[in-house]
Amino acid sequence: MGEVLRRALTGAVYIILLLSAVFLSSDAFDFLFMTFGLACLYEYKRLVGLKGYHIFAAYLALWWAFIYLIKDKNIVNILMILTIAVDIALLVYLFSKKDRLFNKLQKFLIGLFYIGGGCIFLTMIPYKDDDFAKLLIMGIFILIWVNDSFAYLVGKSLGRTKLFPSVSPKKTIEGTLGGYIFALGAAYIMGTQEQIINPWQWMVLATVIVVTGSLGDLVESKLKRAAGVKDSGAILPGHGGMLDRLDSLVFAAPFAYLTLNIFSYVS
Repeated sequence: MGEVLRRALTGAVYIILLLSAVFLSSDAFDFLFMTFGLACLYEYKRLVGLKGYHIFAAYLALWWAFIYLIKDKNIVNILMILTIAVDIALLVYLFSKKDRLFNKLQKFLIGLFYIGGGCIFLTMIPYKDDDFAKLLIMGIFILIWVNDSFAYLVGKSLGRTKLFPSVSPKKTIEGTLGGYIFALGAAYIMGTQEQIINPWQWMVLATVIVVTGSLGDLVESKLKRAAGVKDSGAILPGHGGMLDRLDSLVFAAPFAYLTLNIFSYVS
């Protein structure tokens, strides 16, 4: 019961922090996710054994440039392609048989784009035509929370078939499908309330977020397995590290950003 209470209290503080930042101001939201990115990078460095602090300087420069300075869509799209390319490379690593070690340059680039790029696109998602869409980004958080919560509950009660036992022994196919179904329901309901995109587009977005977010969770699990640790850190009591909490969001962010831009283009 003590562990459950710790998890509940930590989760509540985390949610309150996010809600406060989103509804306080766009600058507070930006600063929060810049800080989250630094925490995730710190944990990533420890996981893969990357020495030095150059990656922090590179991340801050990239973040500042793309959040405040660069407005050219073509340059933003280049960053998006690079980020998605690194994520795809991590998926190749996920499904490979060996826990191969990356060299120093590869560790640097993976950290910069997988985590840095992911946090940048997560920060970019609610902005359109200089307007800050609070309900859009909150909807994405809700989709991740609904998927994670119901995947856990369904997997706990009905889970029988392991999803990826060599990387994450506790995850089941039943739990994954349960989380996805409830996320689709939440997406449809949000689509009837939030008119930035329609209900069917919300459901497509939910599919993209759940699939890529689940893969992102598995990627981080494999990195932890290769490092021989259970959690990426201990900053969140009952939840492990910041990267443990944000792995799904960070990995899904560039794919969600791409999906929302496709919706904008086709509409």
